[in-house]
Amino acid sequence: MKANDTARLSGRTARPLDVTRLGFGGAPLGNLYRGISEEEAQATLSAAFESGITLFDTAPYYGLGRSEERFGVAIARHGRAGIVLSTKIGRLLVDGPVDETTKGLFVDPPEKQPVYDYSYDGVMRSHEASLERIGVDAIDILLVHDVDVWTHGSQPAADEKVRELFDQGGYRALEELKAAGRIAAFGAGVNEWEACEALLGHADFDCFLLAGRYTLIEQEALGSFLPMCVERDVGIILGGPYNSGILATGAVEGARFNYQPAPPHIMERVRRIESVCERHGVTLPAAALQFVLAHPAVKSIIPGAMAAQEVHQNVALLDEPIPQEFWADLKAAELLRNDAPLPAA
Repeated sequence: MKANDTARLSGRTARPLDVTRLGFGGAPLGNLYRGISEEEAQATLSAAFESGITLFDTAPYYGLGRSEERFGVAIARHGRAGIVLSTKIGRLLVDGPVDETTKGLFVDPPEKQPVYDYSYDGVMRSHEASLERIGVDAIDILLVHDVDVWTHGSQPAADEKVRELFDQGGYRALEELKAAGRIAAFGAGVNEWEACEALLGHADFDCFLLAGRYTLIEQEALGSFLPMCVERDVGIILGGPYNSGILATGAVEGARFNYQPAPPHIMERVRRIESVCERHGVTLPAAALQFVLAHPAVKSIIPGAMAAQEVHQNVALLDEPIPQEFWADLKAAELLRNDAPLPAA
C-alpha cells in the first residue's frame, strides 16, 4: 500500500470524494502539547502537499483558530485544487481571555473563547468563520465536533448536545449546505465509536472521523459499529491511529494513551505487541498504520505531524513490508480480535 493510494470516501457524497489513504490531521498545528513556530508548521504542511497527500482535516478548536489559519497560509501557497478539505462545527470562537479550561491541551492560543453551539445558526456561523480563517471559497467535509462523553463529561451531557443538533436545526443546516453544493459531505468527528453509532440511529451521515477507538490496542468497534458503516456506506477517517502516541513511541516512560499518560495495563499490552514486532522485524508504528487501513470501512488515516520529518516517516511506514505471520501471531496471542480484517500480503 502506498500513502497516496486513494479510496472513495462514500457513495453518499454530493460529488465524488477520493481521499488518499494517508491524510493529514491538523490538531498538532494548533500547538497541541507544545508550541511550534509558523516556519515549522508551514514546512510540515509543505511536506504533506509534496508527498501527494490530498486529505487535510482541521477544526476551529485546534489552537482556537490557529490550525485553520495555518492551513490557509499553506493552501494559498500550494493551491486549493486537488485537495479534500475537512473542518468542523460545534464551537464558535468569540473574543475573550483564555484560561486552562478553554485552551485545553493547546499551548499559547490566541485570546479566544470556544462556545458550544450545535444549532442551525451555530452551524452556519461556524462554517462561514472557517471559510474566512482558512481563506477559501468552499470546504468539502463538515464534521459535527465532539458530541461525546469524553468531551462533555457524562452521557446525559453528550445526549443534550445531540438533541441540540437535531432539535435546534444543526442537522438541517448540514443538509442544506450539502444540497446547495456548498459542502460535499457531512459527518461527525468524535472520540467514541458509540457516539457515532448513536448518531446513525438518528439520521444519515456520509462519514465519521473517529479519533482512536479502532487501533492495534482497541477493536471493540468491530462488534457493531464498523459493520454498520460498511452496510450503510459510511466512510471512516481514522484519527489517532497511534492512540495519542503510545503506538508510535512504544511503551516508554511518559507514553501517552488517549491524550493522557498511559495506564499500566495499556503499557503492558503494548510491550506484548512490541515483543511480536521484534520477532518479525516489524516496526510498531508501521503495524499500527497498516492494521487499521485493512478494514473496508476505513478510507483514510490522519496521524498527526508537527515536523516535515514526521510526515515523511508516516509515508514510509505504509511502504514497510509486514509478513502475514506477524498478524497471525498477534491473533494467536489474543492481541487482535479474531474477526479483525488483516492487511493483504
